[in-house]
Amino acid sequence: MKAIAIKMKSYAGGINIVNNNNMQACMLNILLLSFGIFAFIYVLFLGNMVFNIVERKSLETNARVLSSEVGKLELAYLSISNKIDLTFSYSLGFTEAKAKFATRKSLGNLKLANNEI
Repeated sequence: MKAIAIKMKSYAGGINIVNNNNMQACMLNILLLSFGIFAFIYVLFLGNMVFNIVERKSLETNARVLSSEVGKLELAYLSISNKIDLTFSYSLGFTEAKAKFATRKSLGNLKLANNEI
């Protein structure tokens, strides 16, 4: 048994199957690269959110301005529409229309069959 163990040690000592000399440096580089990529994506998303918040605030300001303009235009419309009456329309040449309705002749009495409801 001892001879076999010594023989295996001599064979196994000469064989280098896995080269781990550069593995730690490679793993460190991969880790740092992935950290850098995730940091870049985080900054990108954070910047996008800040930009959207600023844009929303400016759009809310524009919406308030437009809302006040709409209110002013509605007030102007109501004041102008109160001035329009029948005498004003006659002075502009409008006349009252006579209504004509379309009619049709009735079909007469409908006779139902005995078995129908």
